[in-house]
Amino acid sequence: MADEENSPDYCPEKITPELNDVHADKSKIANKANLLQWMEITVSEPEKRTNASMKMQDTFIVYLIETRVTDENMKGFNDGATSLWRRYSEFELLRNYLEIMYPTIVIPPLPEKKASYTWQNAATDKFDPEFIERRRAALEVFLLRVAAHSILSKDKIFLGFMQQDAGWKDTVYNTDFQSKADSKLKAISASFRLKKPDRFEEVKNYANELQANISNLLKIRARMADKLYGIHKVHGNYARVFGEWSCIEKDMAEPLQSAGHYMDVLSSSIDPMLEEEEHFADQLKEYLAFGDALRSVCRKYECVQYDLEKAEDTLSSKAKERDMLVQGKPAGAFSITGMKSKIFGSDTPEQRDLKIKQLEEQIKQAEIDVKQATQETQLHVQSALKDIERFQRQKVKDLHDIFTNYAIMQIKQCKKGIAIWTSAKDCFAKI
Repeated sequence: MADEENSPDYCPEKITPELNDVHADKSKIANKANLLQWMEITVSEPEKRTNASMKMQDTFIVYLIETRVTDENMKGFNDGATSLWRRYSEFELLRNYLEIMYPTIVIPPLPEKKASYTWQNAATDKFDPEFIERRRAALEVFLLRVAAHSILSKDKIFLGFMQQDAGWKDTVYNTDFQSKADSKLKAISASFRLKKPDRFEEVKNYANELQANISNLLKIRARMADKLYGIHKVHGNYARVFGEWSCIEKDMAEPLQSAGHYMDVLSSSIDPMLEEEEHFADQLKEYLAFGDALRSVCRKYECVQYDLEKAEDTLSSKAKERDMLVQGKPAGAFSITGMKSKIFGSDTPEQRDLKIKQLEEQIKQAEIDVKQATQETQLHVQSALKDIERFQRQKVKDLHDIFTNYAIMQIKQCKKGIAIWTSAKDCFAKI
């Protein structure tokens, strides 16, 4: 908890959520490292629904979110279990809120709206049962990643998303989180006008490289899947040929029929194999989207650094103007003050002293602003780099598991293919 209290994202009301029917001791919630230590979360039973209105018909998918308290000491929390339905758009609202309210955290991404990097026969319709199931699994991963984070998991809006059936959207909008979002214009200005833009350049390069590598892997995998699909389906033609041939060659009818059977088995085996591969592709796509989440953290740093540099420029400008007045010189060659002096004459000593006094007050305020902006920037950088390191450790472990499981699946499929071909070879030997 000490590290969290030093974080710029630390907020007492986020650490101790105030939800309906919370009977558990709030200090117990705060002392848990993350939500998964005492709660089980699942996303299940996607259901297609339709809202008919006067103007149009809205068809959408809802997902059942179920939670169950696994720690006996926390059983008083909402009677131990809850279930409610959420649309994909509500998941988007939750993520937008988290991204704005926690600018130094790499927020887990949501699954893609439209399928990409798929082989030619993969389901791409958002209402296709296979695509819906893959999205359901990805939405569950999103919730589990947020619930596993030591700070995000304790946010009251996130807890409400899973347990507050009615009025959750109003609760989100009442936080006025959108007003805290940096404007796109400011983000563009910051990226181009920073004097010290190199602090997070390494992170941006890391994000670009991560996305480029995963994008290449997904493209290669899609091309290989198309070729494998074509090769296996050709064996379906062999199965038909052997079947028709067995009707002509009575002496070889049995081995030809058996060979045709194994060719048909080989042909049909590619469909479940490539469907299983799509789940591995979805896991890689999550890290493709993580690249955007990393860049978002970098953009927020640029906005914070931009505010600091503007405060420093204001302080420098005011100090320079004061020094010029003290020396009895015009503020600048083309300044308004200088033009007024030439047209109407110079200020009296009293007027000059008053201006110097006003500038001194402005300089003091500017110094306070610079100090505050410096502290905020330092805290932002420390917190962001700490979470980026956490993300990198997570990425190494996850990608290791993904590629290991993918290799195991490929070995299993190869063994299955060898067994089929061995049986077919025995049939050919009998011809």
